[in-house]
Amino acid sequence: MIIVITGASSGIGKGFKEYYEAKGHKVYNISREEADFNCDVTDFNAIKNAFAEIGKNGKIDMLINCAGFGGSGAVELTEHEKVQAIYDVNIIGTINCIQACIPLMENSGKIINISSAMALFPIPFRGFYASSKSAIITLTDALRMELSSTKIQVTALCPSDIKTNFTKNRLKDYKTNERYGEAIKLSTEKIDSREERRMPLDKAIKIMTKWINKKHLKPLYVMTFKFKLLKFAMGIFPKSLYLKICTKAYYKQK
Repeated sequence: MIIVITGASSGIGKGFKEYYEAKGHKVYNISREEADFNCDVTDFNAIKNAFAEIGKNGKIDMLINCAGFGGSGAVELTEHEKVQAIYDVNIIGTINCIQACIPLMENSGKIINISSAMALFPIPFRGFYASSKSAIITLTDALRMELSSTKIQVTALCPSDIKTNFTKNRLKDYKTNERYGEAIKLSTEKIDSREERRMPLDKAIKIMTKWINKKHLKPLYVMTFKFKLLKFAMGIFPKSLYLKICTKAYYKQK
């Protein structure tokens, strides 16, 4: 197969790249650095040119949209430039790659969009990242319906906490005021302190590739029993209960 992966220079994207290359497939990495095509996913012209070059080698069988990054901070106080950067990469970057890829894709191709468990279960001071990943799920659903007359399949994957450099690379904004005090910093540090309990990358890749390699893709895949159970529970209990519990667990003050 010819597979295109964005953000495959590190983290989940790199894990996918190594897995599919080991299976004998031709994998192209589109990233800002150390890639087959060094370009920013937010630059549509650069992305379109990269896909055009890839398309000269044959129809694209699969696109995995991994490029993205996180951010933490209060919705009220986070600098506009940081908000723009998160949405540009996580949402616009994904859209750019989809638009450039579909005309060059096999009719039986697959589009895999990496969302996040946080898209379904947001926590305090992660609003922009969570909402950007929630948009990916909605975008995936719409695209899946739009491509229903073809054999191109589309799905969104919601991985949970995985051991990568994602936490280290996250944009952290501790700007505060009297309304929040030290809650922004303390709440962010609480989540980051769980780094050693995150799932090993190789285990996560094994789970996700099992989903991706299925003949028929579901619209959405959620990683770990805990989050699957939580998703089920949120369909039964009122959202206000979840928000109350989540606030108590993750909104930290001295």
